[in-house]
Amino acid sequence: MSGMNRRHFMQHMAGASGLMLPGSHFLQGLRAAETKLKKENKSLIIFWMGGGPSHMDLWDLKPGEQTGGEFKPIKTSASGVEISEVLPTVASQFKNLVAIRSLVTNEGSHERGTVLMNTGKQPNPVVQYPAIGSVASSLLTPKELALPGFIGIGGTAQRIGPGFLGMMNAPFTVQNAGQPPENIKAPSSLGDEKTTEERQRRRQRLFYTVEDGFSESSFPHIRKAEDREAAGSFAQSHTSIYKKAFDLTISPLKTVFEVSKEPTSVIDAYGGRANGFGMGCLLARKLAEKGVTCVEIDLGGWDNHNGIFNTIRTGNGPRLDKGMGNLVKELVERGMWKNTVVMWMGEFGRTPRINQNGGRDHWARCWSVVIGGGAIKGGQAYGSTSKDGMDIKDKPCSIGDLFATAYKGLGLDPATPIRDNLGRPMPIGDGKPLESLF
Repeated sequence: MSGMNRRHFMQHMAGASGLMLPGSHFLQGLRAAETKLKKENKSLIIFWMGGGPSHMDLWDLKPGEQTGGEFKPIKTSASGVEISEVLPTVASQFKNLVAIRSLVTNEGSHERGTVLMNTGKQPNPVVQYPAIGSVASSLLTPKELALPGFIGIGGTAQRIGPGFLGMMNAPFTVQNAGQPPENIKAPSSLGDEKTTEERQRRRQRLFYTVEDGFSESSFPHIRKAEDREAAGSFAQSHTSIYKKAFDLTISPLKTVFEVSKEPTSVIDAYGGRANGFGMGCLLARKLAEKGVTCVEIDLGGWDNHNGIFNTIRTGNGPRLDKGMGNLVKELVERGMWKNTVVMWMGEFGRTPRINQNGGRDHWARCWSVVIGGGAIKGGQAYGSTSKDGMDIKDKPCSIGDLFATAYKGLGLDPATPIRDNLGRPMPIGDGKPLESLF
């Protein structure tokens, strides 16, 4: 299930990059593509909470109950919806969001839960299912986009990977959102900037000549490159991947990764440079503006079997609040919300019962996720649990239903078929969209 290694994706870029077309023609194409993306672009942003976040202390509080814990609920901008006091910024934006409080997954393993919640499918030794970001990228990313269609900020997206959808839909990994990725510019040994660009262009022209000839000879009866790739030509897939890499290393779009150049007030709103998750959220906004289809942002450290309340209060609570809350705020203010779906989730929730170490253990029987944006009607809670949080009270939601809802929010029909590595058609979403959310 490993995704595309970023170093493998970029390692030959500097030594073999350039452009087959004249620079002015290329830049005109980029401007035309960007204009089109502003009109049509859809984006999915995933907040991935590695370790199993405590829904009981964030989204589905039970004040006054033995299972309630230390946090108090606060009102949100959504009428009748309350969430944890540790999330005031998110609370101010909740008129745009939905707390799904009745998710049932029944998978309490970290590894298996990670696969399930990123793919919508139980792990399978025969079929490697693609991450939801890879599915969305395969259906929504324009061919002319120089940036990768799926970018993971942290390592989770790479661990799951594109499955049977192939390397063109694999995530590009950014390990540190506060710094541009390594290896997206040519080494200084190639000369000054002008000389470097000329050498890159010559090398890419040579690369294209060799690769295109080889790809055409492997499937001589198929004339179009995209048709050769769809027919299973590994040579064509290799060519497509490296063309995308070449475009990125030359493209002015690569400056999108330079978060540090944002105004200090914006950086501070996201929690400052020390908040890696906040910087990931800021980068996600910038990437979505430039047409990237899916960005997954990691925030680990949620496996709190002991000392959970202080850990959340002084650590991940504020990090999550600043990053997620300000990203939603900026997406709304910049007119991007109707074209962007966000999903907050981890591999499972945590037990209503507080253990002897002051922590909570793994719990997948009934827990919460948060979704919003796109065609989804925000400002509500979907489903509920019992008074102590131990059981579903009404409106159970399956993982298939969650994914179908996300796809519909993006304007995709969950019944849209894709083919697995055995050639069998399957819908991108197994369940049914939660109708009250539309």
